[in-house]
Amino acid sequence: MHRFLRLTRAVEDRAYSLYRAGHIHGGNFSGRGQEAISVGTALALEPQDKVAPMVRNLGTVLVRGYTAEEVLLNYLAKATSPSGGKDNSSHFGDVEGKGVVSCISMLGTLVPVMAGMALAGKLRGVPLVTLTYVGDGATSTGEFHEGLNFAAVFKAPFVLIIENNGWAYSTPVEKQTPIRDLGRKAESYGIPWASGDGNDVEEVWRLTRRFADEARAGGGPRVLELRTMRMRGHAQHDDAWYVPKKQLAEWERKDPIERFEKRLLKERVMTKAELDAANAAIGREVEEAEKAALAAPMPEGPEALRGVFADDVPFRKWWEEE
Repeated sequence: MHRFLRLTRAVEDRAYSLYRAGHIHGGNFSGRGQEAISVGTALALEPQDKVAPMVRNLGTVLVRGYTAEEVLLNYLAKATSPSGGKDNSSHFGDVEGKGVVSCISMLGTLVPVMAGMALAGKLRGVPLVTLTYVGDGATSTGEFHEGLNFAAVFKAPFVLIIENNGWAYSTPVEKQTPIRDLGRKAESYGIPWASGDGNDVEEVWRLTRRFADEARAGGGPRVLELRTMRMRGHAQHDDAWYVPKKQLAEWERKDPIERFEKRLLKERVMTKAELDAANAAIGREVEEAEKAALAAPMPEGPEALRGVFADDVPFRKWWEEE
């Protein structure tokens, strides 16, 4: 848990620096302050399970087997990146190998997708669970409700994580939904739900593991609301001026990594020297990943046309046939 928490933050901090230096173009999203959700949920899954992360779930893809170098290669849109240079964010996946379904930017859309994948596994007799994430704002989208209803009707082994970080971009929760407990929306479809501390990685793991086990055993879908805070803006271009400074200061004291490290030291799981050595090793790992990613080649122009439509399929000119 500690390694993936620290690795996630180190990679995101390095991406932040690369963006400010002009190496990353477009948007660059951060999950700073929400690392415990990504890491805890991903570690609670089994190898055969399928997970669909969103742009703030870098920890999820790292747990599922992607390296720091692969992530930075993708942010830099390099030819050897998971997306082959066609993306500079988190839109990449490996369904069969790592069990990762590529992120979709239209928030809420992956709820019916992952519910359908869960049903497919159930019909085939595969003991898999699917999981995806939404923010507080996405709980107000149509796909969120349609997907939950679908999952409930077919008792799909599906777990939905609501990352309630208080802000749907610049809109506070109280301005976009009248209820405080967002997980309560699951009750409309007869789906069990729970709420937890999204900044406590062990609690996140326990709740996710319990719901995944229940779903796998035939209990149907589950919804888990985890309260946290986005400690940076929506993306690098957003300075989060709309978030009250008092609120940020309050959540800064609840930093998930610092909390976990204090617990490791208090319970003597690690010594201060061991902790410092582990963090230093992660820093060196990310530094080497950055060097390799910056030195990697950019994709050739014609590669932009590959993978857009079906490749190597004969084109039939139906209008020329008799």
